[in-house]
Amino acid sequence: MSLRSALVAALAATATATAQHRSSHTLNARDDCPNTLAVSYTPPVAAKGWTYRLAAKGFKKPRSIVVDDNGGLLVVDSGSGVYRLTVDQDKGQTCVVMSSPKILINSTELSHGLALSTDGKTLYASSSSKVYAWAYDSKAATVSSSNYTVIANMSDTDRTTRTLLTSKKKPGMLIVSRGTVNDKASDAARSRSSGHSQLRAFDVSNSKNGSEPLNFMDGILLGWGLRNSVGVAEDPAKGGIWSVENSIDELTRDGKDIHADNPGEELNYHGILNDTSTSSSQGGNYGFPLCYTLWNTTGFPNLGDLKPADQFPGPDPAAQTFTDTTCNKDYVAPRLAFQAHTAPLDIKFNKDGSKAFVTFHGSWTRSNPVGYRISSVAFDTSKGEPTAQKSSTDAAVDILSTPNLAQCPDGCFRPVGLALDSKDRLWVSSDSTGEIFIMYQNGTTSDNASSVGSRSVVVDGAASWAVVLAALVAGLFLA
Repeated sequence: MSLRSALVAALAATATATAQHRSSHTLNARDDCPNTLAVSYTPPVAAKGWTYRLAAKGFKKPRSIVVDDNGGLLVVDSGSGVYRLTVDQDKGQTCVVMSSPKILINSTELSHGLALSTDGKTLYASSSSKVYAWAYDSKAATVSSSNYTVIANMSDTDRTTRTLLTSKKKPGMLIVSRGTVNDKASDAARSRSSGHSQLRAFDVSNSKNGSEPLNFMDGILLGWGLRNSVGVAEDPAKGGIWSVENSIDELTRDGKDIHADNPGEELNYHGILNDTSTSSSQGGNYGFPLCYTLWNTTGFPNLGDLKPADQFPGPDPAAQTFTDTTCNKDYVAPRLAFQAHTAPLDIKFNKDGSKAFVTFHGSWTRSNPVGYRISSVAFDTSKGEPTAQKSSTDAAVDILSTPNLAQCPDGCFRPVGLALDSKDRLWVSSDSTGEIFIMYQNGTTSDNASSVGSRSVVVDGAASWAVVLAALVAGLFLA
C-alpha cells in the first residue's frame, strides 16, 4: 500500500471511530455505567449540554408516564395495562439500572391517560370512554383490588386517548382532554354540547368507591374547538393550563393543496383553574374545524397580513363566509405555532416553570418525515408565558432528535410521554420501539436549534471530520 493510500485509510478510520465514539458518548454519558442497554436502530442525538440513556425496553406501546412519591416510574402500556418500574442502581445523572416492570393493573382497556392525585394516594387511568381510579400505595407499590369510575359518558366514536392531568395548584381537580378522530366528519366538534374536541376540568375531591361518576359534560369547560390536544400541563409558576394540539393532515386554501407545511400544530393557553377573570379565553372556541393555524408563509395563497400562529378559515362548508379576520377575531388563537405534522403528544414544565418540554411524535404520511424529537420552550416565569413572540418559528429548541428520519416511523425513536423526577431528570417513553429513556441536562442547551429540527454537536462533529477528510484527500491527489 502506498503512503498516500495508507494516509487516506488512516484518516477515514479516525473519522469513523471519532463519529462512533461521540455518538456512543451521547447515548451513554458514563462509560463505566452498569446499564448496557442499547437501541437496535440509529440512536437519537442529544443537544449540547444534554446526556441520555436507554433505561428500559420490552414494552408493547408505552404512552403516558408518571413518577410517584417513592421514585417509582408508572407506565401506561397501551392495550396491556399499567406497569411500575423502580431504579435498582442509581449512579447519578442518567446512569440507572431499572427493575423488571411490575404489572399493577392488567387491562386491555387502558390506552393513554395516567395521573396521580396530589397526595399520591389515588391513581387515575383512562379508557376511550371512562376515567377510572384506584387507591395507590407507592411504598408498597400496590393498587386496590377494585377500581371505580370517576368520569363517564365519553363516547368512543372519537379519539381513543383521554389525557389526564391533576392540578397541583388546585388539589382535587382533574383535567381531561378529549380529541376528535375523523376530520371529514367533524360536525360534532362544531357543537359545544357534543363534548367532542374539548378540554374540561372536574372536582374529584369527593369521588370515592361507590359514588356516582361525573358526567363529562358537567366538567368546567376550559376550551373547545381543540382538534386533539393530547398534551396538557400546568405551569408551576403561575398556574396556567397549557395544551399542545395536533392539527389536521389534509388542507387546501383557495383550491391549492397546502398540507405539506400547513396548518401548524399549536401551543394553547387555557387560563387558571377556578379563576376565569385571569383569562378571557377560558372556555373559548379555538377554531376547529372552521379555522386553522398558519405555520409556513412561503407560497401560502393570498397571504395578506397573516403571520405564523395567525388563523385562517378552512374548507369546512360552515366556514365558507369566513375571512382571515373572522378567524383571528372570533376564535382563540394559539400562543405559538409548531411545524405542521410534527404531532406534539406531551408537555411538561420543569420545577420553576422556566421551560416546557414537548414531545413531537412525528408525521406518518408526510413524504419527508418531520418530528421524532423532544424540544424545550423557554417561559418567562414572571408572566407565565413563552418568552418568544407569538409569530416565532424557532421557539421550540431541540434537545433530543432523530438523525435519520428515513427510518421513521417504524424504525426510529418516537417520543410520547414525559415525566420529571426529584433529581430534575426527564423520563421519556417511545411507543414505536417499546422503550423508556432518561435524560439529564448538565450544561447549557445549544441556542441555535429550532422547531424545524436541528442537529446536535455530535452529528456536527462527525460532519466536520468528513469535511476535513475530504479536504485532505483532495489535497493529496492534487499534490
